[in-house]
Amino acid sequence: MSDGFDFTGKVAVVTGAASGIGRATVRAFAAAGAQVVAADRAAAVHETVVGLRDTLAVEMDAGDEGDIQRLVEAACDRFGGIDIFYANAGISGGAAGIFDADIALWTEVLRVNLIGPALAIKHAAPHIVQRGGGAILCTASVAGLRSGAGGTPYSASKAGVINLVQTAAQQLATSCVRVNAICPGLIETGMTQRAFDHARERDKEDKLGQLNPLRRAGRPDEIAQVALFLASDAASYVNGQAIAVDGGLSASHPVTRQEFGRAAF
Repeated sequence: MSDGFDFTGKVAVVTGAASGIGRATVRAFAAAGAQVVAADRAAAVHETVVGLRDTLAVEMDAGDEGDIQRLVEAACDRFGGIDIFYANAGISGGAAGIFDADIALWTEVLRVNLIGPALAIKHAAPHIVQRGGGAILCTASVAGLRSGAGGTPYSASKAGVINLVQTAAQQLATSCVRVNAICPGLIETGMTQRAFDHARERDKEDKLGQLNPLRRAGRPDEIAQVALFLASDAASYVNGQAIAVDGGLSASHPVTRQEFGRAAF
């Protein structure tokens, strides 16, 4: 079992599972006894489930409604239903600001990061209700809490995820389905790998995460453990919340001040 959590008899679906937070969460759920469906558009998702029992890997696009429907159907066909859905898949969109991001970038970031979780809730929730209730989790970000932690399209998409879980929690009232968001800080994932690799090449790894009180970056397994908590009965009264897991970064959110001027155009 994983740190005291027991998900024996439960079925969990995790998107964005080819690396980072998603991969760590799949393995944590599996270690806690769950039957797990790992999903990602990258073929590396199959590597995530190597050596794990009662798991299924599915290649899919988390922002495509047809793919979400097929993912839910695959989980139900293989394991008989869904108890937990973790809509974790996301893309960064780079550091583009309001004056840099074109419509194509906005559309793609919102499609994957915000519409994807909305589709997951839409199609997974009825199946979770059929099982008597359960949990839906979405990965937001500290960038969705306030400015200074990501590009504009990314930050806006993650702010949308936070409101989405609040709205969904209300719309699922009396269903026994809880909906919560996790807001990671700087974590080593596929999305941030270049920054981590660059820091290591320059022998500056100790600088990563230096703006938060713990003075370090986070690990995917630290997010996974919060996901397991929120999906467990231990969090039975936690609903419609956005939980920051960021080493304390969002306690102050220090930023480099940006000024409006010619450089913006």
